[in-house]
This record gives sequence, C-alpha cells and structure tokens, in this order.
Amino acid sequence: MNAFALYAGAGVLLLTLLALNVSRVRIAERVANGDGGSRALKKAIRAHMNSVEHLVPFGLVVAGLGQVGADTRLVTALAAAMLAARVGHAASMLGSRFQVRRWAAGLTYVVEVVGCVWLLVEAVRG
Repeated sequence: MNAFALYAGAGVLLLTLLALNVSRVRIAERVANGDGGSRALKKAIRAHMNSVEHLVPFGLVVAGLGQVGADTRLVTALAAAMLAARVGHAASMLGSRFQVRRWAAGLTYVVEVVGCVWLLVEAVRG
C-alpha cells in the first residue's frame, strides 16, 4: 500500500469537491471575481483555501515519511486522521458548527506536529 498515493488521491478529491462548491456558490450568487460581499461565497472560499493551506504541506510530510521508510500502516493512519480533520473542518465551516470546527482544527494541528516531529526524528536517525 502506498500511503502517499492514498493521501494525495483523497486529499485532491476533497479539494476538488470544495472548489466545485465555490463554483456552485459563485454561479448561484452571480459573482465572477472575489466574494462580492456574499457571506455564503466567503465561507465556501475559506473552507476551500483553509484545506489547501493544510493538505498540501502535510502531503510533503507524508511523502517524506515514505522516503525514510516509516511504517506504512502508521503513516496511513496519520494521513487518514488529517483527512478526517479536514473534512470535519470544511463541513463545520460551511455549516457554521463552531465546536466541530474547533475540534477539527485542533486535530489538524496535532497531526501536523506529530508528523513533522516524526519525520525530523527519522531524518536525523538516517
């Protein structure tokens, strides 16, 4: 099993769905550029971009862990936790569920720190 391929495929699928939502709201709100002052469009754009801000850099961590030979099952579990956190965060941003958003953001940060520290330790061990 290739943890990076699974993460990349699922992550890009999530980003594509969020981008499609931005397009759907743009069409409905008739806003070609920017957010046009639309609250719904602002939420859609932020949900999409916030996921980009976390999924793309974490992909480098997943790829790096694969390069250093980290246990694939553990890397996959970490990547799955990140994806779950980002799905929860995006859904909560779009649905205005602040408590879920807080938990999802917290999980995102924990997973990022664990992944980065793990990668750094593995890199130093060489």
